Amino acid sequence: MVADTWPRIPIMHRRIALHCSLMLVLLVSAAYAQHTNKLHEIESGSFAPLDPVLVPPASIRVVVWNIERGLQVERVVEFLQQENPDVVLLQEVDLNARRTHHRDIAREIAEKLKMNYVFGREFEELTQESSKSTAYHGQATLSRFPLSNPRLIRFSEQSNFWRPRWYLPRMELLQERLGGRMALACDVNVGGQTLVAYNLHLESRGSEQLRRAQLVEVLDDSQRYGSEVPLIVAGDMNFDVSRGRASQLIQDADFRNAFAESTPEATAPSSFLHPGHPIDWILTRGPVQYADARVHGLIDASDHYPLSLTIVSQRFDPRNNIADYVAP
Repeated sequence: MVADTWPRIPIMHRRIALHCSLMLVLLVSAAYAQHTNKLHEIESGSFAPLDPVLVPPASIRVVVWNIERGLQVERVVEFLQQENPDVVLLQEVDLNARRTHHRDIAREIAEKLKMNYVFGREFEELTQESSKSTAYHGQATLSRFPLSNPRLIRFSEQSNFWRPRWYLPRMELLQERLGGRMALACDVNVGGQTLVAYNLHLESRGSEQLRRAQLVEVLDDSQRYGSEVPLIVAGDMNFDVSRGRASQLIQDADFRNAFAESTPEATAPSSFLHPGHPIDWILTRGPVQYADARVHGLIDASDHYPLSLTIVSQRFDPRNNIADYVAP
């Protein structure tokens, strides 16, 4: 028989081989779990002056911007300093990535603007790491007001486009990643009045149906808050939410879209392969009004334009507690 020509492996050797294989599986699983746990961490810092805001201001200025990793972080900071916003929602923010010289982009911007910030990790950037540090990118929310209760909403529906594959080389062009698209939610304490901010980055490599499903997860999550709580849902949504099914879902969730009241402007510059489209948005809900919605189409510090919006508060009683309006 052919099988008889193969040498017999002693039982002890087989047991050792099996033991080594199990140890290898456990080590790989532990390493993967460590990476996964890091993706759940939220970084924060406080650089705003300690002077308390005792009375909610009549209005606040919000800026939303995908800053393309922070490749031109000095120009990003320059624009934000000129705009002087109260709340800033940034997407595609690097942490320890080689392409941005291993800088902590969120912390650096917050420190220069003298703002508080929270940073959530969307992806571990496998092609941007060094032997000494792990690289990430994600979303950062900044404000001159105190921030609290940050949390990540990792979307249940994801594209597997970014995941590493054993047969692909570790090349920067392929952008191999661990993690997944998500929203970073937090409370902004505006003089005793709580504003809830959702900072989104929806999937670019997938169908509109996938992006719509991710948006629905955020809209569903927002239902935990009562109608008395002012909400912002904003960020790089990677599709036009001013039309079709997405627009109807937004209306059904009682959100308003200031950038859809007239013909939406492109929020990403045109290129040879990609015509400009409106893909970044600011949605609002609750006892607020909005004004002065702008797409800053002359700012070329990123592959997206910044958006800004003035939110006018109706100054409901600052003694109200956010817990009174959150569904159990």
